[in-house]
Amino acid sequence: MFDHAGMIGQAGMGELGLYHDGTRYLSMFDLALERRRPLLLNSTVLRDNVLHVDLANPDLPDRPEPLVRDSVHLFVASLLWDGGWHARLQLRNYALRRVDIELSLLFAADFADVFEVRGVQRLRRGAMRPPVIARDEVILGYDGLDRVVRATRLVFDPAPASLTAGRASYRLALAPQGHASIELRVGFERSERSETAAQPRGEPVRPSYDRAYRCAVGALASRRTGCAGVEASDPGFAEWIERSAADLQMMITDTAYGPYPYAGVPWFSTPFGRDGIITAFELLWLDPAVARGVLGFLAATQATALDPERDAEPGKVIHEVRGGEMAALGEVPFGRYYGSVDATPLFVMLAEAYYRRTADRALIEAIWPSLERALDWIDAHGDLDGDGFVEYRRRSSHGLSSQGWKDSVDSISHAGGELATGAIALCEVQGYAYAARRAGAALAAALGRPARAAELDDAAEQLRRRFERAFWSESIASYALALDGAKRPCEVRASNAGHALFTGIASPERARRVVDALLDDRSFSGWGIRTLDAAEARYNPISYHNGSVWPHDNALIAAGMARYGHKQACARVTAALHQAAQHFDLRRMPELFCGFRSRPHEGPTLYPVACAPQAWAAGAVFLLLQACLGLEVDALRRQVVLDRPILPPCLDQLTIRQLAVGEARVDLVIERHPHDAGVYLRSRDGDVSVIVTK
Repeated sequence: MFDHAGMIGQAGMGELGLYHDGTRYLSMFDLALERRRPLLLNSTVLRDNVLHVDLANPDLPDRPEPLVRDSVHLFVASLLWDGGWHARLQLRNYALRRVDIELSLLFAADFADVFEVRGVQRLRRGAMRPPVIARDEVILGYDGLDRVVRATRLVFDPAPASLTAGRASYRLALAPQGHASIELRVGFERSERSETAAQPRGEPVRPSYDRAYRCAVGALASRRTGCAGVEASDPGFAEWIERSAADLQMMITDTAYGPYPYAGVPWFSTPFGRDGIITAFELLWLDPAVARGVLGFLAATQATALDPERDAEPGKVIHEVRGGEMAALGEVPFGRYYGSVDATPLFVMLAEAYYRRTADRALIEAIWPSLERALDWIDAHGDLDGDGFVEYRRRSSHGLSSQGWKDSVDSISHAGGELATGAIALCEVQGYAYAARRAGAALAAALGRPARAAELDDAAEQLRRRFERAFWSESIASYALALDGAKRPCEVRASNAGHALFTGIASPERARRVVDALLDDRSFSGWGIRTLDAAEARYNPISYHNGSVWPHDNALIAAGMARYGHKQACARVTAALHQAAQHFDLRRMPELFCGFRSRPHEGPTLYPVACAPQAWAAGAVFLLLQACLGLEVDALRRQVVLDRPILPPCLDQLTIRQLAVGEARVDLVIERHPHDAGVYLRSRDGDVSVIVTK
């Protein structure tokens, strides 16, 4: 996390820094020309996730030979690769005479846990180690209370004229049009305290920016070859797609089970169950490898025993996994934490969707025991009071009190504003449980277990009927947000009801009324659907979950609208988020933004501490496009189906390249018509059919 000048300072909440495994390994980085901060000319993050920054010298009058501003250009390129940060600094003298100038790189490492950075106060911390300084490297170390030594190693090439624990200084003599280049690598190291750590090596590994760049770009290109490409005719929409794809590639991390999308930067750069599943859903049609990695990781980390302090129960899917000192010491419960009521049914839903998309029977057979344990959890532990609904209630003394995706303490309330208490049954979670049983039934049938399939189908239908009776509220013309512990409905109009459309639990007639409610002026801000209707007691457009707009929430709702045939509504949501994206820096869709009504000539209001990028926000554009197109890839039947496709008004043409169905590939062009869209098969390689329904 850098500022626009590529520096690490105290901007925002002080969250800037280089992080690794839940710890900030570099807390300050600055550049100085003659002890003055250079002037920022321009900066951008490229499509290949390389940061380019153009800087220039300020006026430097207090020198034997004064130097006017903009005489020396400083260009900085940097990237992340192979567990480190690589930077190259290039200076060029545009003055008509030789310039002797000092360039200094200033740095520090506080080894703060990410929860400390967020504001959690600690009673004790570990101890900083004495810095180790060599000719061309500095090692800053920290002895953690968890008996782990963390070290930041900075290596410079060429060696600076002077090097201390916080500054590397170069004296440069630049002829007219002369130039100089300096490279820096910052690496992160961990070891047990009993081992020798943070000691200088005989010969440090030389930084090589060119090699790091080739490897990083090559890995990015290799990953992209495995997924479909999407091109949009509208330049702004195309930029939104490209930035989303680049951000996702940056956050997707290789695990032992395959790629996993870490949730968001900076606070959630770690595996989250719910976030990983929903991001995998968003990307499934164009890159199913992500879903495979998510399913493998979540099956491997599924809870196997009761552990109240971690809100863990047999069969439950992980909420989050954290590294860092505070998690290791138990100062926060999130080292391996299970406080999500929805991740477990979503896990089963994703498995069935992945199977339809890929026909990968081997993976489904491998994780079938995990899927059965998840389905058993829905019945045995998810239903806390035996009424047939899935509820949550915190067991951990430090865990989350709200355990749906809206996990703020004030997110579940009654119409009068009082908070719901007791075991809470969320609207959307019943939909997930319904869809999980349908998904489990389909997979059981595919694996030759017809009795289990029938049992799950019957359970799903019973839940659907109970849901309609208990959750529908005629007074708000929508599904209630939740049932509290006394089974009183929270008759509040919220975006949660839209997820009932995504899962298919809603009746068609009531689905239409939910669509109308979500698109009226109280719920629809003009930039998207608010999390809470503006007429509700707890509505606050600046809140985290009570009136803000979340892109992933809108994408799931739009997919639900399309599922019930409300394509124009789906297109309207897509167009609104597209307009919002045009106002965000780099066209980067943030985790959320404020729910204020859209006003002419103004963009949406940013939420102050939203993660940007955030995986499921970046993936939203791909699910929105899939919903508009009615696009489904059925590998079992070797079909690509586009059901009543349309495009939003902002988009005249969309091109999909190299859409994979098994070993086959198709290229499609979709053109917007006044009331629908035309689909053209540009190329086909292999055995696959393309079906368009009207």
